[in-house]
Amino acid sequence: MITRKTVIAEAVEKNPKAADIMIKYGLHCVGCHISPYETIEQGAMAHGISGKDIDKMVGEMNKTSKVKKAVKRKTAVL
Repeated sequence: MITRKTVIAEAVEKNPKAADIMIKYGLHCVGCHISPYETIEQGAMAHGISGKDIDKMVGEMNKTSKVKKAVKRKTAVL
């Protein structure tokens, strides 16, 4: 799960679509050399993104990163 406290680079690693979402909200730090150290919240606040928009952005990132559960298959023992 991605939160406000997730480091930007980690968010993109968890969900590559997160980069496009952050850019859409005006957070262009995804390719920045500081992205492995700065949280989403820190970067967003530095760029003047409101707390409400940070929550929306993080929500979108989590919505697009839903991992489908693997289905266990029963196999016959021969």
